[in-house]
Amino acid sequence: MILDSINQELLTLKEKKNYRSLPQLIHDGRDVTVDGRRMLNLSSNDYLGLANEVSLREAFLKTITPETFLPTSSSSRLQTGNFTAYQELEQQLATMFGAESALLFNSGYHANTGILPAVSDARTLILADKLVHASLIDGIRLSSAKCIRYNDLAQLRRLLEENHGMYEKIIIVTESIFSMDGDEADLQALVRLKHDYANLLLYVDEAHAFGARGEKGLGCAEEQNCINDIDFLVGTFGKAAASAGAYIICRQTIREYLINKMRTFIFTTALPPVNIQWTAWVLKHFADFRSKREHLLQISRKLKEALTEKGYNCPSVSHIVPMVVGASEDTIRKAEELQRKGFYALPPTVPEGTSRIRFSLTADITEKEIDTLIEIING
Repeated sequence: MILDSINQELLTLKEKKNYRSLPQLIHDGRDVTVDGRRMLNLSSNDYLGLANEVSLREAFLKTITPETFLPTSSSSRLQTGNFTAYQELEQQLATMFGAESALLFNSGYHANTGILPAVSDARTLILADKLVHASLIDGIRLSSAKCIRYNDLAQLRRLLEENHGMYEKIIIVTESIFSMDGDEADLQALVRLKHDYANLLLYVDEAHAFGARGEKGLGCAEEQNCINDIDFLVGTFGKAAASAGAYIICRQTIREYLINKMRTFIFTTALPPVNIQWTAWVLKHFADFRSKREHLLQISRKLKEALTEKGYNCPSVSHIVPMVVGASEDTIRKAEELQRKGFYALPPTVPEGTSRIRFSLTADITEKEIDTLIEIING
């Protein structure tokens, strides 16, 4: 009976076009081959194109030996897994951001599901942007805080006015660049709100901005000059940094508190030290990738302008450029047409009526390839 109900749920997902399956992909640099068809990958989070830079890997491999190549930490950091590489990378990050401290995590999901439950309780109110990532929603659900979702700054101001005296602590939770629409939060406006209330903290997830935005690649907080005004500045290495893991930039007190209270940090085997060394190597070169960031911005603007001229709703101000179609069936047909013509772009799972193809652009995509994509869309 239990398996029958599970099978029925799977059938329902298929009927609603929300069924997921693992794609059978063959990767070759920027391209993927699916069912014998080779296509340019427009669904990758490798925003700077570093995952395909063999020269970067070759240079890194010259820095390690069989003795220093450590493929496992074999323990949590609170036991015997706290290798020197971790402490060095955390210091490197703190220096890059000009902050008191940093702390590493195994993934962005670990960060977002672990930090909020650790720092909140029943006397905490979380005000979360309605479009925050599933990992942040799960972190909120795991906490004992009350949560209200907000749609815009005007509603957020109103919620703060109504609730600030009723809670010991209020945490505003947002992303800097949102993964569905590619739009950007006004971090400076949030910082101004924070300064109006003594019990207000600010949590910003920079997963899609770290590496891709800012003069030094430190994200939207660098661009908007508010790094030191954000209490929980979180980012990931699995996208533009071509690695794995995540970080928080924070005050030393918060770092120590998380080490003692954050379950997804305490009860997990640490990432392999060689992974940490690779991340540190990539970050040493981050400031040198300015031309990549500029090219990424240029091709992103070009695609957005073309989509807007064609009549598509495209709120993006970033390298995540959605083509909002509407009906799921129409979106699937357009995605299949693009794939037939050599572009691998996928529709994410979104509410019915808002279906879109999400172009996730990377710095190693050429302007000529964007022109070809635009021609297909306009055709």
